[in-house]
Amino acid sequence: MPDISVTALVLLCLAALLAGWIDAVVGGGGLLLLPALLLGVPNVPAAQCLGTNKAVSIVGTTGAALTYVCRARVPVGTAVRVGLAALAGSMGGAFFAAGLSSDVLRPVILVVLLCVAAFVLLRPSFGTGPAPEGPVRRARVVTAVVLVGGGLGLYDGLIGPGTGTFLVLALTAVLHLDLVTASATAKVVNVCTNAGALAMFAYQGNVMWRLAVLMAVFNLAGGMLGARMALRRGAEFVRGVLLVVVFSLVAKLAFDQWA
Repeated sequence: MPDISVTALVLLCLAALLAGWIDAVVGGGGLLLLPALLLGVPNVPAAQCLGTNKAVSIVGTTGAALTYVCRARVPVGTAVRVGLAALAGSMGGAFFAAGLSSDVLRPVILVVLLCVAAFVLLRPSFGTGPAPEGPVRRARVVTAVVLVGGGLGLYDGLIGPGTGTFLVLALTAVLHLDLVTASATAKVVNVCTNAGALAMFAYQGNVMWRLAVLMAVFNLAGGMLGARMALRRGAEFVRGVLLVVVFSLVAKLAFDQWA
């Protein structure tokens, strides 16, 4: 456990709770959790904050995924295929990240996010209809594996913020899922990608395990609560949270780019 005040520890646990809730509903919990770690334990290397973030978030993500799988119809097989492709893509993205400035990509992502927000606002029916009955067509599954898994995995390795939110949107569009089912599927994908990243951070010794275990308890509670609320309140609730997270991500990227 790093040298940390009781106040900072309490705030980190509350941040983990809220991040777990956000991540379970629509993704994007890392937008809160990682900055909280960087501010709460400023005297440790950033890599340790990144590793601890993964150790905390994988617990909440797994709890949310299990809650969804037990309570809703989730295409687990498709989600695992997409997750494995995303894992490979994120490794490739991390490999190329060293030679690519994120300053070049941030403006592009900002434009994409604003287009996404406009689309969701102008298409209130997006993701609010029922999920299709029966198995998803093979062509759509292949598209989801290659484009959603590989493409967003590559983005996750290159930049990272908002990957969970992009997953929800992409799975809704490609597989014609409702937003609740897409969020549930995204959680299974997130478990796959987080597991690979955590294994690498742990191998490098970049995880503050004692702090991670304490925060993970709160993240798990937030994740399971968020999944239950999403299932109970439906796609319109998820849509509202989605818009809040998208605009928060726009603000964060804009701050990183120009502040």
